[in-house]
Amino acid sequence: MKVVVIERPGGPEVLKLVERPDPQAHKGEVRVKVKAAGVNRADILQRQGGYPAPPGWPADIPGLEFAGEVDQLGPHTSGFRIGERVFGLCGGGAYAGYVVVNQGELSRIPEALTFEEAAAVPEAFITAYDAMVSQGRLTSGETVLIDAVGSGVGTAALQIAKALLATTIGTSRSQEKLAKAKQFGLDHGILVADGRFSSQVIKLTEGRGVDLVLGLVGGSYFNEGILAAASQGRLILVGLLDGRESQVDLARILGKRLEVRGTTLRARPLVEKIQVASSFSKHVVPLFQCGLLKPVVDRIITLSEAADAHAHLEDNANFGKVVLRIE
Repeated sequence: MKVVVIERPGGPEVLKLVERPDPQAHKGEVRVKVKAAGVNRADILQRQGGYPAPPGWPADIPGLEFAGEVDQLGPHTSGFRIGERVFGLCGGGAYAGYVVVNQGELSRIPEALTFEEAAAVPEAFITAYDAMVSQGRLTSGETVLIDAVGSGVGTAALQIAKALLATTIGTSRSQEKLAKAKQFGLDHGILVADGRFSSQVIKLTEGRGVDLVLGLVGGSYFNEGILAAASQGRLILVGLLDGRESQVDLARILGKRLEVRGTTLRARPLVEKIQVASSFSKHVVPLFQCGLLKPVVDRIITLSEAADAHAHLEDNANFGKVVLRIE
């Protein structure tokens, strides 16, 4: 099969298209013929040498999400048929012709979605739903602040929040991205020029602050999120795009009685990943079929041009997801 490998830590140019043996499905596993794969910032970090794949997954093949067809069933699998359209997350290796995953990590692709659209869904929408709803407990009538609202997870979180009838506030460094986000239900957009936005959030909420902060950026945004949160609010930290360090006013956390929580998906045990996938299949996937949720695809690039996909993402030029088509 054709795969994209990381030859050595470095820039986009270290991604190379090579041939590797086809993987085989073992007990409880399903082999998927990959039609499309999503591109994520975790892939960039892995390429740079800062985010190694979990044990058991290819160390040099990036890719955390995929969409394709069931191609092979390992022993003791049930519930899927050869040729069925499926999508999901994996620990790595999705920039390839085939990927093998546990059957519990798969979901069926709604008829309304193409393979390329489906590949833009798992990482963004599973992350957003798990962080914002399963852990953050966002409910109807509450207000949520979404960092980097034009990103893949940001646009997914925005749509899920609107489906829950929550009020949405989003930040971005691009006025164009804020304008596009309005199409997906953004109630209030904040253009961030100097890393500061909490005072605008407080003004928009008439002094109260937001019930939930979805922290997708980290760095200086983390303390701004704390300042923007309401009394007894919740902050879920998901990403560290602005860095892993922040100067935090701890007194604000105490005084507001805030709940601060960090989360990640890739490093979780298999049993937890299966639980997350099951919840996604039950609560989120049906919303794509009825049109309440839509994948946001910035552009589709062929697998052989994976380096261009990484460069585009690193330029922060994307609105939504960049997808690789596996030919």
